Amino acid sequence: MKKFVSTLTCLSAAMLLGACSGTSDSQASSGKTEITYAIWDSGQEPGLRKIADKFEEKNPNIKIKIQVSNWDSYWTALEAGATGGALPDTFWMHSNEIYRYGSNKLLLPLDDYLAKSKEAQLSNFPTGLNDIYNIEGAQYAVPKDYDTIGLWYNKKMFDEAGIPYPDDTWDWNKLKEVAKKLTKADGSQYGFGASFQNQVGYYNFVYQNGGTIITDDKKSGYDDPKTIEAIDYYFSFVREKLSPAITVDKENAEAFQNGQVAMSLFGSWSLSGLTENDYVRENADVAVLPKGPDGKRSTIFNGLGNAIAANTKHPDEAWKWVEFLSSKEGQDMQASLGVAISAYKGSADTWVDSNPNFHIKNYIDMIDYAQIRPYSQSTAKWEDKAYELLKPAYLGDEKVEDAAKKTADMMNEELASEK
Repeated sequence: MKKFVSTLTCLSAAMLLGACSGTSDSQASSGKTEITYAIWDSGQEPGLRKIADKFEEKNPNIKIKIQVSNWDSYWTALEAGATGGALPDTFWMHSNEIYRYGSNKLLLPLDDYLAKSKEAQLSNFPTGLNDIYNIEGAQYAVPKDYDTIGLWYNKKMFDEAGIPYPDDTWDWNKLKEVAKKLTKADGSQYGFGASFQNQVGYYNFVYQNGGTIITDDKKSGYDDPKTIEAIDYYFSFVREKLSPAITVDKENAEAFQNGQVAMSLFGSWSLSGLTENDYVRENADVAVLPKGPDGKRSTIFNGLGNAIAANTKHPDEAWKWVEFLSSKEGQDMQASLGVAISAYKGSADTWVDSNPNFHIKNYIDMIDYAQIRPYSQSTAKWEDKAYELLKPAYLGDEKVEDAAKKTADMMNEELASEK
């Protein structure tokens, strides 16, 4: 994720996200009030556009303009919009950034709207997700979806090797064993894609091993022996040449879609993007994550929230849009269109039914042992620095234990500054 760049101007935001018109008295050419909605995943745009069309049918005086960028550009542009006073009217919020935006009064508190709404009720969403977007008793976003991480595998490669597909009996030893069998010596095929990511990578293994990233008393868990052991196991796939070194997020999907790796981890939000690929549709499926050495299961659980800019010129219209996104109708549409796993209680099965060609129910089944994505007031800061400090170990240039302890020291300094 890009670091905060306070010198960026609203012009920069407009180039990246088209955000500058979001909080002005914008009117569509038809005379309708235009509400901007910023997102960072192009794979979700088609489904969200259909939801917006339905909303516009019900609210003919409001037009929704969806603005799409990639993850890095999104936060850079949102930062610039915040600095220049020109945030989009409505936009996605993430656990990494909610405290900074909420505590700096850049987001509209939604409590009064929620209290009056019959369609949007926090009781319809998981408490853990609601809590992410609540700061000192004020609710700054309503959960949009939730996600878990699954093990995708290439059925063609498994069939050719005569290996049964992954299932819930798999553990770390089995994952390593099969990865070795499916790796070719000439480097044309790797058994596993251990990409250098946290939520879609080593975080899952840390919690499967009984480790932690952040303790209950807000201390780093990177110096926990169980954490170090898990990270070392995950990085070992690269050291042992069972996985290519994948340090750019998009390369993980490309490696799987191109048949370079036989297995890889992907979040449930990646479903639409993955299954647009002909090769994946014909040859792949998804299983639950393997369990740790002691039989412990875990998958990282997170969810986005829909937020409103504090200085939007159209707070009531913006709320109507967020309210619809948070209603049973809006959430069911999101699920049935395969946009994401809806956070609304009872809508998850609708998402499963949206794509019967893959065993995506495995994503839902893992909720029973899911671990909320670790976060604090300054998550983005210490996660960015953790990547920098751990990268040499991932590439095999430093011992994992040494890199992890440096990361723990850095993280404890950041956490101490929050108090």
